[in-house]
Amino acid sequence: MIALRVSPAALKTSHLLQAQAVARCRRKFLRLFPGGFRDETYLAWERDYKWQAHREWEEQLGREQFRDLLYARDFGEIAARAVRIESGRSLLFSFEKMALRDAVRENAGAEIFARGLHKFLHGTDTPEARFSAWCTAVASLPRKQTRVLTWPLVTVFGFIAQPASHIFLKPNTTKEAARKIGFDFHYVSQPNWPTYSEYLRLAAETRRAIQDLRPRDMIDIQSFLWVQGSDEYR
Repeated sequence: MIALRVSPAALKTSHLLQAQAVARCRRKFLRLFPGGFRDETYLAWERDYKWQAHREWEEQLGREQFRDLLYARDFGEIAARAVRIESGRSLLFSFEKMALRDAVRENAGAEIFARGLHKFLHGTDTPEARFSAWCTAVASLPRKQTRVLTWPLVTVFGFIAQPASHIFLKPNTTKEAARKIGFDFHYVSQPNWPTYSEYLRLAAETRRAIQDLRPRDMIDIQSFLWVQGSDEYR
């Protein structure tokens, strides 16, 4: 069991976070999961299904598989695999899942999705350019009833594919988590790089503040923040 104490890292956290707020968030997390990020309940409730999605992505849409499918112009298969991997998880809202399925059902939408996602995950431009181009690609997907360009949708596939680098953003929960941990998060509803890069800074500062709990990747950081901001853990 991990002791309910304020870590030295939390006390030395940068000005971007408030030490007392970090300590409160840390205590809440450890009350729920005394074993921290290795707690069996934490693994069952928060981590394992996200990590399993990542493993499936590596098996079905890893760098080489993605590249080969793209060269073969099998855009529909890329989109189908991505949608299938996410669909079994409680990450996107049901209306977002439906909007994405509708958007990539035809080959034109599948091509926009596949090419845009590949550039985002494996391109050589700067992170800003890659994320901005991905948002543009998602915004240009065919739309039937519900908008496709949402924060969860533009962040979920980076999170699944590359959890060492990317994090998942659900707006209301993330804003509440930022408030509780003492981070001045300048949220904008339209997906954009400045907001996402600020969220990445929040993740980096959070990781630094709770480093003694040994978070492994963005899955652990996103889960820690989710616990702070979600009504599920009120």
